[in-house]
Amino acid sequence: MTDQISTRHLVDPEVMPMLELLNLSEFSAETLPAIRDGMVASAALFGEPPIKPVRETVHGPDGPNGPSGEIAIYWYDPAPGTKNRAALLQIHGGGMVVGSAEKMQFGPSATAAALGIPVASVEYRLAPETPFPGPQEDCYAGLQWLTDKADRLGVDPARIGIIGESAGGGLAAAVAQMARDLNGPKLAAQILVYPMLDHRTGSQACQHNNRMTGEFVWNRSSNQFGWGALRGDYQPDDHRKGWFSPALADNLAGLPPTWIGTGSLDLFFDEDLDYAKRLVDAGVPLELHVYPGGPHAFNLANEATISQAFNRDMMGAIARLLNIGAKT
Repeated sequence: MTDQISTRHLVDPEVMPMLELLNLSEFSAETLPAIRDGMVASAALFGEPPIKPVRETVHGPDGPNGPSGEIAIYWYDPAPGTKNRAALLQIHGGGMVVGSAEKMQFGPSATAAALGIPVASVEYRLAPETPFPGPQEDCYAGLQWLTDKADRLGVDPARIGIIGESAGGGLAAAVAQMARDLNGPKLAAQILVYPMLDHRTGSQACQHNNRMTGEFVWNRSSNQFGWGALRGDYQPDDHRKGWFSPALADNLAGLPPTWIGTGSLDLFFDEDLDYAKRLVDAGVPLELHVYPGGPHAFNLANEATISQAFNRDMMGAIARLLNIGAKT
């Protein structure tokens, strides 16, 4: 493991006030309930979503962790009744252990409003209560629902993309691998926002050990707690290892065109760049952006210049990949 060096002087000054607000406690079994409550309270600070969702449900898979029951999907539709539209399946972040699609409505709603397309946000089960493969199976069930109900929802099944940030980005990458491996729905794009891809980051087996990453918001200790909670008793040495930790996949060929955005100070900087290089080597169309002075979740400082650049780059990529006209 690496010795962290102070990187405060490298943080974009416009982002620094946001870091003071995101001074999270260390993650542990004892602190997790309070952190979950705090995340719900923080989500409310974003205000009312521009588009109110319709709550849909899909029956989840019966897996090794028991039956998942019904999975809630929050459907943000800017123009109900419209046909033949692109759509996104959105997966929220939270380190695999916190967050809620029901409570975190502003992000997917704003995306739907900005792009003029519907967005489905899936309420996947969290670890450690539901370890791997439960969360991944829930998200995959959300993708199947969106594809199966495409006609009723007014969606073109050939223009469905998947998007997620942080842990949601890792789950989005996992679902893309699952869809490929299981001959499931064919995704038109995967939009990975500082995705959490490699369970080794922050451990003795870490592949990178960059001394300039991971000081703020999401650090190595938190990362190992999140991955440990997700892993449970699973040994990542079978054909599903890439579904658990996408960086472990032996083969990335056949995945959909990909957009990756990350900050230069993010703990996930190195694993995201490594995944990007491997995608290119596998023949997957890729657009990669690194934002200087950006720690994890820097785009929450929405007035910062790098956040505006991030939003412009991401929205433009979604519009191109899904063949839509962005309204930003």
